[in-house]
This record gives sequence, C-alpha cells and structure tokens, in this order.
Amino acid sequence: MAVAKLFNPISLVVLLLVAAAAYFSFIHEPKVEEQRQQQAVPVKVTEAAVQPFRDIIEALGTAQANESVVITAQTQDKVIAVHFNDGQTVQAGDLLVELDAREELARVQELKFRLAEANRQYQRLQDLRKQNAASAQQVETQDVIVKEIVAQLEVAEAQLAQKQISAPFDGRLGIRQISVGSLVSPGQQITTLDDITPIKLDFSVPELFFASLAVGQQVTARSGAYPDRDFTGTIRSIDSRVDPLTRSIMVRAEVPNNEGLLRPGMLLRVQLLRSVDSVLQLPERAVVPLDTRHFVYVVGDDNIAKERQITIGRRKPGIVEVISGIEPGERVVSDGLVRMRDGIAVTIKED
Repeated sequence: MAVAKLFNPISLVVLLLVAAAAYFSFIHEPKVEEQRQQQAVPVKVTEAAVQPFRDIIEALGTAQANESVVITAQTQDKVIAVHFNDGQTVQAGDLLVELDAREELARVQELKFRLAEANRQYQRLQDLRKQNAASAQQVETQDVIVKEIVAQLEVAEAQLAQKQISAPFDGRLGIRQISVGSLVSPGQQITTLDDITPIKLDFSVPELFFASLAVGQQVTARSGAYPDRDFTGTIRSIDSRVDPLTRSIMVRAEVPNNEGLLRPGMLLRVQLLRSVDSVLQLPERAVVPLDTRHFVYVVGDDNIAKERQITIGRRKPGIVEVISGIEPGERVVSDGLVRMRDGIAVTIKED
C-alpha cells in the first residue's frame, strides 16, 4: 500500500520532468561551452615588464652664433674698394672695405715730416745744452713740441685706420650691402660676420626641472632642415634668474658645427636626458582612462579578462610608467579594448 502511494501519477510526472531536464542539460552542455568559446573576444596582450625609462626634458631652442657682429663704417666717406664676396670665410684682420682716405693719409705724412724735424731740433738743443750754448728751458720746450706732434700723429693714424674696415674675428660674411663708389655713413650696415664654429643654442626650461640642470650636461638637438640627424652638445651656462612671467630659466648649450650645417636663427628641438630609471612599463594604448582613474584588463591562465585599477606615473610617447596595480609578468590586453568588459573571455592572437 505504501509502495502504491509512492508511485502515484503525480510522482511519476515529477520524475519524468527531472529526467528530461537532466537529459537536455547533458545534451546541450557541449553546445553552450562551444558557444562561449565562439563569443570569446580576440585580443593581443603585452607582458608587463621592468625596463629602463629614459626621462627626457624637451624644449625649443634658437641657434646663435658663437660671435656675431654687423660690419659698419665709423666715418662718412666714399667706398673705393671692396675686398670680399657674399658668404666668404675670412680670418681676423682681413681687409674688407677701403674708404677714400687721401686727406687722412696726407695729414699723417705731414705730421711725420714735422715730427722728424722736431726730433732733429730736440737733438740739436741737447747737444748745445751739453756745451752750455742752450738753456734747459729751450730743451724742455722742444721736448713738449715733440710730444704734441706724436699725439697728433697718433690721432691722425687712428683716423686713417678708420678708412680701412677689417674683420674683427674669424668667421663667415653675410650679404654685401654696399658697392664701390657708394657713400657710407657711420652705423650703416656693410655686411654681417658670424663665427658659427661652434654654435650656441639657447632654450628655456621650466623651473620645475631646474634641479636637473648642470653645466657640462649633454643635450641633443634636431633641426627641421636635417630631420634624421642629431646634433649633440653640452650645457655651457645657466641663467642666474628665472623669468617671473614664464616661470622658466634660460639655458645656453654649445654645439660643434665644423660642417657649418647650423646657422644663427635656426629653430631646433632640444632633448635633455634627466634620468634613466628601471620601472614597470606598459604601452600607453593598454591603459583605459576614466575620469582621474586608470584601468587595465589583466588576462589570467583561464583566458578571462579582469578589470584592474592601476596608478600611473611618468609618460613618454607610447609608454607609461605603472606605479602600482599590476605585477611584472602579468599579461595585459593591449589591442582589442573596444569590446572589453570585466570577466569576459578572450582568445589571444599572436603577432
């Protein structure tokens, strides 16, 4: 009687339903697993690793000549000879321009004649003085006359020298601005002269990096005219003041320029190595910013991506420093982040 109650119609129906559910679950379980695998997101991963991080200060600088001057005339006169060409390299003391100096030359010759005569008179009076035929006052008076003529001659020779314009130092000349026969005036530009070996490089650095600057430190510069070439120099001086408007400090470096490739006025991109540290790094594209926080997706051995918050530090193009949040050796999703979410299955693509 008890057995009959146990196998009543209702119990049989329940058992059949349970058996059917177990059967269909068993039959479809491989298909569900297969469907999950098909829905896994294909991604590329990068292994977090400790690598050298080159902390670089970047700035824009302007090339300056080592020595630079505008060649001008000191007096007004006519040009009678030009002894240089545009862009010519000259040595210190080379004659560049001659002005009409006939009047000054005649004055110098006149004073030389007078000085020779005055010296003869002075020598004669000294001889007479030894014979007591001339007074000491006469000798002293003639001595003053000689000295006066010597002074006048020095002035005349200086005025004559102003008629010849020479290079004050070694360098390269610029464009000629005068011609033979033209009248030049004091201060009028004749040409320019630049010493560009070496070249000076002036650039500004934010005061935040002031403690990282030192005389003798190496800098690297690039010019738009030579995009694939690096110019290496050293810091020669650091300004004594910080600009209160820009909060930056002026730095001057010296760059060898034996080939003459760099010219004054060129704009150069300057890089200054601040430090080299071994830090945990990730590709910048692997980091997902959200407000002020940053996240990555870490892939475990089960190929499940887990969202994890990290703390980042310094950056450079394409690379970011990771201060905390992940450990070296962990795999982080670097490509395929568009479909990422916490707990999603992934398939790792090889490069």
